[in-house]
Amino acid sequence: MTAGVDLAKAPPPDPAADAADAEIAGRGRLEIAPSVLRKIVEYNADQVPGTLRTERRVAGFDVGDAGSAAKVSIGGPDGDVDVRLELALQYPGSVRGVVDQVRGLVAAELARLTGYRLRSLAVTVTGLRGLPPPPRLR
Repeated sequence: MTAGVDLAKAPPPDPAADAADAEIAGRGRLEIAPSVLRKIVEYNADQVPGTLRTERRVAGFDVGDAGSAAKVSIGGPDGDVDVRLELALQYPGSVRGVVDQVRGLVAAELARLTGYRLRSLAVTVTGLRGLPPPPRLR
């Protein structure tokens, strides 16, 4: 005896369910701007231990600090994300280890928050910097 569905006893299709599916499909679609993806990438890259924010100075004046910088593009038939990321790392430390952590966190958070899949992540380490010296007592 084989298990199966008896089409003669199957319930008829529900027109209300078909109408609800059509209504949901007709509501529109969600698009996430590349600038939002860029901010997600930069924020998460800055959260990895071993990455550094650096001082920004203009004409000798402190104008804040800057973390990682990313360029994001969306392409391919599935809307995959390609990222070019520049960041500074703490010295001494494992460059490969920190970059691997950045790759993992960025890919996981992009997928979790937006549903996009990270196709490629090219990381450029712009500098290795030691921690600033402790303040001197006077």
